[in-house]
Amino acid sequence: QLQASGGGLVQAGGSLRLSCVGTGFNSDYYALGWFRQAPGKVREGVASITSYDNSVYSDSVRGRFTISRDNVKSTVYLQMNSLYVEDTAVYFCAARRLGRSAYEYWGQGTQVTVSS
Repeated sequence: QLQASGGGLVQAGGSLRLSCVGTGFNSDYYALGWFRQAPGKVREGVASITSYDNSVYSDSVRGRFTISRDNVKSTVYLQMNSLYVEDTAVYFCAARRLGRSAYEYWGQGTQVTVSS
């Protein structure tokens, strides 16, 4: 239902853009988010965006990452700039029905590796 892409290997200070396409549901009624999980760490929220384009960021990425969405394409993006080695993780996209607290759809994850 969610297909993430765009991960890869990049040097510190570089940029990557992740994409996530949703199918099988009307994304107009869903908030979309990005999460990440580094080895040995719990999954953490990175950014989310509502269908009204209200966005929220974690403290660790605010000012460096930008989340956006294209409702026509049912796609959410994560533009990641000024990447740190600490941003290395598997990144997941997810969808949450507006008005609900839990994310019900999850993508398969895409690996982002930032080298020093």
